[in-house]
Amino acid sequence: MSLRNVSSLMIVLAIATFLTEGQGLSLRDAVAAEVRSPDGKVTVDFHTDAQGQLLYSVSYQGKPVLLDSQLGLVLKEAAPLVGGFSVVNVERAEHDATWQPVYGERSEIRDHYRQMVVSLEDNQQPPRKLQLTFRAYDEGVALCYTIAKQPRLEQFVIGDELTQFRFAEDHTAWPVYAAQGVYQKTTLSEIKPNCERPLLVQFDGGPAVALAEARLVDYVRTRLQPVKDAPFTLKAHLASAVEANTAEAMAAFTTPWRVVMVADSPAELIERNYLLLNLNDPCAIEDTSWIKPGKVIREVTLSTAGGKACIDFAVDRGLQYIEYDAGWYGHEYSKESDATTITLDPKRVPPGTTLDLEEVCRYGAERGIGVIVYVNRLALERQLDEILPLYKKWGIKGLKYGFVQVGSQEATTWMHEAVRKAAKYQMVVDIHDEYRPTGYERTYPNLLTQEGIRGNEEMPPAEHNLILPFTRGLCGAGDYTICWYSNRIKTSRAHQLGCAVVFYSPLQFVYWYDRPAMYRGEPELDFFKHVPTVWDETKVLQGEVGRYITVARRSGDTWFVGTLNAEQRRELKIPLNFLPPDSKFTAEVHGDADPTGADSKKVKIDVATVDSSTILTADLAHNGGQAIRLVPVK
Repeated sequence: MSLRNVSSLMIVLAIATFLTEGQGLSLRDAVAAEVRSPDGKVTVDFHTDAQGQLLYSVSYQGKPVLLDSQLGLVLKEAAPLVGGFSVVNVERAEHDATWQPVYGERSEIRDHYRQMVVSLEDNQQPPRKLQLTFRAYDEGVALCYTIAKQPRLEQFVIGDELTQFRFAEDHTAWPVYAAQGVYQKTTLSEIKPNCERPLLVQFDGGPAVALAEARLVDYVRTRLQPVKDAPFTLKAHLASAVEANTAEAMAAFTTPWRVVMVADSPAELIERNYLLLNLNDPCAIEDTSWIKPGKVIREVTLSTAGGKACIDFAVDRGLQYIEYDAGWYGHEYSKESDATTITLDPKRVPPGTTLDLEEVCRYGAERGIGVIVYVNRLALERQLDEILPLYKKWGIKGLKYGFVQVGSQEATTWMHEAVRKAAKYQMVVDIHDEYRPTGYERTYPNLLTQEGIRGNEEMPPAEHNLILPFTRGLCGAGDYTICWYSNRIKTSRAHQLGCAVVFYSPLQFVYWYDRPAMYRGEPELDFFKHVPTVWDETKVLQGEVGRYITVARRSGDTWFVGTLNAEQRRELKIPLNFLPPDSKFTAEVHGDADPTGADSKKVKIDVATVDSSTILTADLAHNGGQAIRLVPVK
């Protein structure tokens, strides 16, 4: 541990004092303490300066990631919890466990960290107490604040947070300013206020860092904003979509986690995205057998006949759900629309259209296909307690929450309560539109997916799709809405096939702008039929942000490999060394039939016998892709 400039009243704590698991230390005016990850590569250092301000820093393999960065909370109608602090106690612990998610990108997740809880008192009379919890994982660092129950802080309002992230240089970053926005490649000095999280930051020569948030359940979300007169420094700003960007709380209260993900490369960050899940509470649903991930087709005619046609298509094409979107109970933006009724919006359907939703649910249940319905927030906020038991009676399996409010403490609390209420009626949930996950799906896995992503509803270019896995993909499932027949798609169709592997979503919409009648028996669409939506193992084989990526995922003994490409025609080598040795696989390779990009609609299928020593070649159009299914040879 290095010495710092401190007053003569302060001492340096020897690291060896803290290494025993669970051992506490009570030393007032302690100025420095650190905790290292189990593999020793990640270090978080905490200290107070001469004014008692709270500072921390992070390093990775001895290289500074964050320089001394401020900590603190701003309270309304009370002095801020910022300076004048002294250390009262430091408690240390180590945790190592493996848990099995109900579903996910991997069937097992290791939760291994070393923790340091720093208890502090300020110089107010009587002193106010604050705890800082630091966790050092091999995957990065997490910290949170706890305000203990105490006479002067029984109730309080947090007006802002002063958690800073101070970088040494003007590193490359990929900010976005709306959850469904367009990413930009820029530098830290060019980042504007209200930057969304996670934020990917790339150091020259490594490492790659992502600033994120976890366990946001009943608090104001944070956004990142630059700190004035502090180069290359960002702070976690409490940012609401409405004016109420404060958090009311009663002690004892713990904030969400502030997370610094670290890895050698952006591709490796993707493989470590389970860190946010580890920072959430375990599953709270005792019986999860009813939670069924799967693929979905949207029903657009809002009719009984259309629903049955989608169900027949789902059975034939290996889907698990159909979804009735906006308009089935009236105009979604009208406060007069009643979600307890089936009242078709005349602006969306021709005269004479009829919908018997209970009959469609019955028909689907006979064929093993679930029905999901869209409900806008205007109806949800008024009628949620009424519609959940009603929809259960009708046979509906899930809801898509539309245009929910995000940001404020009230909106955040309501949203997660709505997920919990849905679980009581065994309903799966898909949240649209600006909502972004922070790992709550571990606690309530009926939250299968959410939007917070610019997907094919906006028809983004390939370059955007090649940023998403390294940014939005770090925080959880994204409902990208994969398409096939639409002429507005800006990528090749082989690219769309690859999206089903690269973009993780346990509830995966396919054929978003398509209808069953469009299907012409294209053999390449068998890939959509076979590809699952959840996985036992995930590997990122290669990738550069905004340029290309190859992801391999395993379900049982079958592997699926998705490659996406942007910028230019590119030839990539796909090594299959992740396959078990001494085993043969049949590789069904779906690629761009015309890599020049002149005809992006054509897909070629090649079949070969391969093993772990095989290296496949992908000849990719500039907006192209490839999708591979690897089936063991029996």
